Amino acid sequence: MQLFYGIWSPATEATFFLKVDKSEPDESNYTGLTTVLETTCPVEISLPLPPEESKSTTRNIAIISTLFAAELISGVAFFWAFLKKYVKYRDMARTFGLEFLPAGGPKRFTYAELKTATNDFSSTNVVGKGGFGDVYKGVLTDHRIVAVKCLKNVTGGDNEFWAEVTIIARMHHLNLVRLWGFCAEKGQRILVYEYVPNGSLDKFLFHSGKVEYSNGDQDVEDSKLLDRKPILDWGIRYRIALGVARAIAYLHEECLEWVLHCDIKPENILIGADFCPKISDFGLSKLRKKEDMVSYSRMRGTRGYMAPEWVKSDQITPKADVYSFGMVLLEIVTGVRNFDIQGSKMDSEDWYFPRWAFDKVYKEMNIEDILDKQIKGSYDGRIHEEMITRMVKTAIWCLQDRPEMRPSMGKVAKMLEGTVEIIEPKKPTIFFLGED
Repeated sequence: MQLFYGIWSPATEATFFLKVDKSEPDESNYTGLTTVLETTCPVEISLPLPPEESKSTTRNIAIISTLFAAELISGVAFFWAFLKKYVKYRDMARTFGLEFLPAGGPKRFTYAELKTATNDFSSTNVVGKGGFGDVYKGVLTDHRIVAVKCLKNVTGGDNEFWAEVTIIARMHHLNLVRLWGFCAEKGQRILVYEYVPNGSLDKFLFHSGKVEYSNGDQDVEDSKLLDRKPILDWGIRYRIALGVARAIAYLHEECLEWVLHCDIKPENILIGADFCPKISDFGLSKLRKKEDMVSYSRMRGTRGYMAPEWVKSDQITPKADVYSFGMVLLEIVTGVRNFDIQGSKMDSEDWYFPRWAFDKVYKEMNIEDILDKQIKGSYDGRIHEEMITRMVKTAIWCLQDRPEMRPSMGKVAKMLEGTVEIIEPKKPTIFFLGED
C-alpha cells in the first residue's frame, strides 16, 4: 500500500512513526530527522572583545566624581553652618523670649536705615555717651525723632543686647522709656528708642558752673554757664522721685518676669517734655523668676550707687535697686553728687553721704542745711516741709546697709505718696561698720 499526499518538512521538530505492511514491496528513501540533524554543519557564533578604555574617558570620570564630591561636601558644610546659627538664635530666642515679642512691638531696622537717619552717625548728632555705647539723635523716614544707641564691646553672646531688647519690648509703663526697634546685622548691635527731649536728670541736678571767657581779655564778656538746664522746683522734683519709684516697683513686682535694673542713677533717668521721668538703659538688667536671689558673675552698676552687697559679693536681691534709688532720692533733694563732700568736718575717707544727711536732719534738726542751694530760697516750711521730710526719711530707709532692713519698692512708692506712716529710720552705715 502506497502513501499518497505525504509531506516532510525539515522545519518540524516532531517525529512520528508510520506503520506499514511487511509485504510492502516498495523501498522508501526517507532519511528521518535524526540523519538530517547529524549531517547539518555546526555554526559557531562569537562576539568581538570590547575596546580598551581611553585616557580621556578616565579623566572625565575623575572630573565628574570630584565635582560631585565637592558639591556634596559644600552642601553638608552650608547645612551645618545654617543649623548651628539656627540653633544658636533659636536657643537665644527661647532664653530671652524673642518668640513672644508682642505684635506691634519693636521693629527690626536695617543698618542702612539707621545710618541715613543719623546722618552717617555724625558726631554732631551725639546726645549721650555711656559705658555701653554712644547715643545719636536721628530722624526716621516717617519723620519720627528717635534716639539711636550703638552698643560697643558687646560680649557674652550678645547677652546685653538681647536683654535690653526683650525686657523693654514686653514692658509698658508711663515712666519707662519705650523701645521702638533694633538692628542686628553686619556685626552691629543698635537699639532705637523714643527720643526724650530734655535729656537726663543729672543735667538738671548737677550744674558744672563753668564759664566761658573771651580770648586774651581779663574781663568776662557775655559769660554764661555751660549746659545750663532749668532749675527744677520742689513740686517737679517730688513728681520725678515718685514716678521713678513707681517704675522700679513695676519692674520688681508687676512684670510677668520681674526685672532687676542694676544701674539706677540720674544719667539713666530721662526727663520728658512735661518733666515726666522715664527710666532707660536696661543693658545691665537681670530677669528673675520666682526666686528672690540672683547670682552674678561680676559686679554691675555705677560706683557711688552700688549697694554694699555688691562689694561683699553677697547674693543680689531687688533691694540692690532700692539702695540705688535711695541715693538718687537724696541727690534730688540736695542737688549734689553723693561722692561730693558737703562741708563735713570729718576726714574725706570717713565721709558718707547718707550719714551726713541723717546727722543734719535727725541730730542737728535742720533739714534746710541739706537742701539744694539753687532753690533753697524758694523753700517754704508750711508748703514743702512735710513733702521734703518724707523724701529724706524714705531715702534714709532705702540706704540701710543690710538689705533686709530696706523696704520693697512698692512700699517706697507708698511712703513717698504719704499713704503709709514712716517711722524714724536707723542711721545708715557702710559695709556693716559702726552702730547707732
